[in-house]
Amino acid sequence: MFPKLKLCSRFSSTVNQLRKLSSKDATPINKILIANRGEIACRVIRTARRLGIQTVAVYSDADRESLHVAMADEAFHIGPPAASQSYLQQDKIIQVAKQSGAQAIHPGYGFLSENTEFAELCSKEGVIFIGPPASAIRDMGIKSTSKSIMASAGVPVIEGYHGEDQSNETLKKEAAMIGYPVMIKAVRGGGGKGMRIAMNAEEFEGQLESARTEGRKSFGDDVMLLEKFVETPRHVEVQVFGDRHGNYVYLFERDCSVQRRHQKIIEEAPAPGLNEEVRRSIGEAAVRAAQAVDYVGAGTVEFIMDKDQKFYFMEMNTRLQVEHPVTEMVTDTDLVEWQIKVAGGEPLPITQGEVKLKGHAFEARIYAEDPSNAFMPGAGPLDYLRTPKPDQNTRIETGVREGDEVSVHYDPMIAKLVVWSDDRLSALRSIRSALSQYHVLGLSTNIQFLMDLARHPEFEAGNVHTDFIPQYNEQLFPVRSLSDKTICQAAVALMLIEQEKVHHQACSTLDPFSPFSALSSVRVNTAAVHKLSLQDGDKKLDIAIQTNPDRSYCLTFGGKSFHVSGEIHEEGEGVKLTCSVDGVFSKADVVLNNSTVHVFSTEGKYDLTLPIPSYLKSKDESGFSEDVLAPMPGVIEKVLVTPGTQVQKGDPLVVMIAMKMEYIIKAPKDAKVQTISYNEGETVAKGTTLVHFEEEDQSKKEIESE
Repeated sequence: MFPKLKLCSRFSSTVNQLRKLSSKDATPINKILIANRGEIACRVIRTARRLGIQTVAVYSDADRESLHVAMADEAFHIGPPAASQSYLQQDKIIQVAKQSGAQAIHPGYGFLSENTEFAELCSKEGVIFIGPPASAIRDMGIKSTSKSIMASAGVPVIEGYHGEDQSNETLKKEAAMIGYPVMIKAVRGGGGKGMRIAMNAEEFEGQLESARTEGRKSFGDDVMLLEKFVETPRHVEVQVFGDRHGNYVYLFERDCSVQRRHQKIIEEAPAPGLNEEVRRSIGEAAVRAAQAVDYVGAGTVEFIMDKDQKFYFMEMNTRLQVEHPVTEMVTDTDLVEWQIKVAGGEPLPITQGEVKLKGHAFEARIYAEDPSNAFMPGAGPLDYLRTPKPDQNTRIETGVREGDEVSVHYDPMIAKLVVWSDDRLSALRSIRSALSQYHVLGLSTNIQFLMDLARHPEFEAGNVHTDFIPQYNEQLFPVRSLSDKTICQAAVALMLIEQEKVHHQACSTLDPFSPFSALSSVRVNTAAVHKLSLQDGDKKLDIAIQTNPDRSYCLTFGGKSFHVSGEIHEEGEGVKLTCSVDGVFSKADVVLNNSTVHVFSTEGKYDLTLPIPSYLKSKDESGFSEDVLAPMPGVIEKVLVTPGTQVQKGDPLVVMIAMKMEYIIKAPKDAKVQTISYNEGETVAKGTTLVHFEEEDQSKKEIESE
C-alpha cells in the first residue's frame, strides 16, 4: 500500500568498480524466508518482489488468513498463535527454510531479529541471516557490555551501573550513588520492555521488581542495569549501515522523542533544531559504534540528548527499525534492498560523501489502543477501513485489510503512516491531513490522539522530548464538543441515505416512469418535516428537518436553524458526503453501523447514536456490580486467588498478557472471591468477567449502617 520505492540513483563509478572487484565474493539471493509477520513481512515482500526475489512466509494459526501470507509466493504453517510456539521456534524456521529452498532469512524486527543463538544457527545450517554477525548482536544486545565497548570506542556514554552483582541491596546502593531519578533497564531489553524509572529510593524496589518481571517475560532474562535518568531528554537515533568490505555510512538521524509507555508513537527525520555540527558529530559517533563491533547491515544507534544538545549512547538496535521509512524518504533509499544485497556480499552502493539529506518526513504509528485509558492496547475486527491514497510522498505500511482482526497475541500496531515534504512545516501539514483521512471502525485507535498531537503548538515548534505527553496531557486530551456543523453533517447524511433507500425500493416495485417513484420528500401544499433524534453521549439532540422545494433542508435544533444541502456517493459500507451549512462547504465520510452514526471529517471522528426505543431495551442494563472485568482482550497468565479467598482493595487477582505486555488486575474493594471464570492460558475478550465476588448481605449492611 505504498508506492514503488526508488533505488538510490547515485551509483558512482568508484562503487561500481568495487562491486565488480567483490562480485566473486557475492552470493546472489534468489529466495528469502521472512521470519516475521504483519506489516514488516509485507514490507520485505514488496522490495523482494521488485528485485525479482521469491518470498516464503511463515504463519501461526492466528495468521492463516493474513495479508503477508496472501502476498508471499509460498507460506508454511509453524504452530499455535503464541509466538513462543510459532514465530520464536528457531528449529521450525530453519526447517521451513530448507524445505522451501530459501537461501536467506530476513528476521524483520522483534521476534528473532536480535537473537544471537538464531543468527548462529543460521550460519551453522548454511542459511544467510539478513542481519549483522552473531558477535555484534551479542555485544550490543547486552547493555552493560555495549556501554563498555562504546566507551572504549570514544562514543559518549551516560554514567550508570552495569555490574554482575544483582542483589537488591547492591542495586539500591548503586542507585543512590548515581543519584535519583534513575532508569532501571533489562540488559537484553528493547521496545520499552523491562524499563522503569525510580524517582526516589522509596519506589526503587517496586520498580526494580516490575522491570525484572517484564524482562523475564519478554527476553527470558531479568538482569538489570542502572543509568542516570536525564530529565526531559530527547531520543535521537542514527541509521547506520555497514558491509563486509569495511565500508560504513550514516544516513542521518531520526527524532523519536514523543513516546508513551517508553514506546515511540511518532518519529521524524531529520531531528528538528540540530545544528550541522551536532548532526555530523552524532552521525560519526554512530559509525564509530558500528565499527567497534564489525557491524554488517542495517543498525540503529540510539542516543539520549539533553537540552544543550549533548548526546550520550543509550543502546544499539541490531536490526531494521520500525521507523526506518522516514530515513528512506529523506535519503531516497530502500534499506531493505541494501540489507539483501549487503547480506549477499555486495558493497554499499554509496559512500558517505554521496549521502544527501532531502526534505523532511514524519511517521505516525496507528495502534489499536485507547489513549484515554492510559493507552491500553486493544484487539478486534477492522470492520471499516479507509486510508489516504498512497502517492510519491505518502506511504502506508500495513499488514491488515478491512475485515481482518488485530490479534491479541501480537503487537497492536495497525499501520505506519509516512509522509514526506520539502520542509518540516509542510510535512507536518501533510501528516495532519493524512491522519484525518485514516478511518477505522471496529476497535479503538489512537488516530484522534495523533491528530491532536500533530496540532500542538509546541510539537509544531519542534520542542519535543520524552516527557512531552505527560507535560501537555491536558491539551493533548481536550474535552471534545460536538459542533453544529458535525450535527448537520450527520443529520443530512441520514436523510440522503434514507432517500436513496426509499428510491431504490420504489424503483424495484413501481413503474420507473411513474411520478410516485420520486416523491419520497414531497407533500401537497405543505413542506415535509422530518423528526430525528440523535444521542451524543448522555445528551439527546432533537432535530427538526424541513425539506425545501429545491431539495435543500432547514435543520432546527438547540434553538438554532441552519440551511443545509448535500449529496452523497456510496463507498463500501459508508458514504462520502459533500455538504453546505449556511453556504459553507465541507466534506465528511459517514458510516451508519447498526444504531451508530460515525462522522469522519477534518475535525476528527465523532460517534452519534440513534436512541433505542424503550421497549427494545434490556430489562437489566446495570450489569453485575460485583464482577471484575477484563480491561482489554488478552491471555490469562496467572490466577492469584481461589474461590473463598478474602481480598483487600488493591490486592492482585489475575495477571494478563496483552500485546506482549503484562497487566496485573487488582481488587477494586475488600471482598470475598466467589468464582473465577477463566483458567491460566485461556484467551479472554475485553469486558468479560474474570472474577466474581460474593454479594454483600444487604440486611447485614443495613444493621451496620444503623
